[in-house]
Amino acid sequence: MIHCEGLVKIYKTEDIEVVALQGLNLSVKQGELMAIIGNSGSGKSTLLNILGGLDRPSAGAVRVGKWDLLKITEEQLVEYKRDTVGFIWQNNARNLLPYLTALENVEVPMMLSGKLDRKYAKELLEWVGLGHRMNNKLHQLSGGEQQRVAIAISLSNRPQLLLADEPTGSVDTQTSDMIMNIFRRMSSELGVTVVIVTHDLSLAGKVDRVVAIRDGLTSTEFIKRNPNLNSDGGEDEQIAGQGLQELHEAYVVVDRVGRLQVPKEYLDALHIQDKASMELDGDKIIIRTPKELEG
Repeated sequence: MIHCEGLVKIYKTEDIEVVALQGLNLSVKQGELMAIIGNSGSGKSTLLNILGGLDRPSAGAVRVGKWDLLKITEEQLVEYKRDTVGFIWQNNARNLLPYLTALENVEVPMMLSGKLDRKYAKELLEWVGLGHRMNNKLHQLSGGEQQRVAIAISLSNRPQLLLADEPTGSVDTQTSDMIMNIFRRMSSELGVTVVIVTHDLSLAGKVDRVVAIRDGLTSTEFIKRNPNLNSDGGEDEQIAGQGLQELHEAYVVVDRVGRLQVPKEYLDALHIQDKASMELDGDKIIIRTPKELEG
């Protein structure tokens, strides 16, 4: 569904040039539920904006489904955003129109595309557990209910890809679990590819795959050791206190020319800075502090 290779994004002003993505590689399968994690400034939000058609890449390759986002025209970009991708913002003010009811909010994107389907709009609100609140205006809904309305809105155009920017950042734990269960159902039952950007490692147990971005590059991937875990939403409480390493197998990402990014904490532990000693030992590659620097 998503393929990025050597993806570069450079922001330029008169005085400064900032490289937000510097050759990022990423592939995501259709129907996958995954999270992208990284510190502030790592490039994760830039990636989300490019995938959402909100920002243009500077170089490299980035495809979503049939669309080449590097070569797409402005007219095609409108079609892409209308028919292929849905977006959920952390800030509900960007998702919702406060003077409309929940149902009317879900219907707005349909009307803009000329495909109003009130029956489907009602089904979406039922699907996110708000069938009894569809005629309430936003000030009558809690923050968690508003976020679930936003999820229904994001599905109103029947997207193949859903992008969520810190979707659980402003809700309590119970609502967060409810939202993540909705995402899992979207992935497993509707075949929607769901990509979540977050800094919240507690979400790790609720997705199948976690990709860490560091300095504009994909550096590490974490694949769930038991992919059936949480498939019914019943395991979350048991694993809530476990860390990313306990739930997932960690992989260092190797690009097509053989470069890999070793996590900084590993290098720091060995006091490795600008170079390292490396040798092949049977079926293992051993990386260590250069001999002349040891001791």
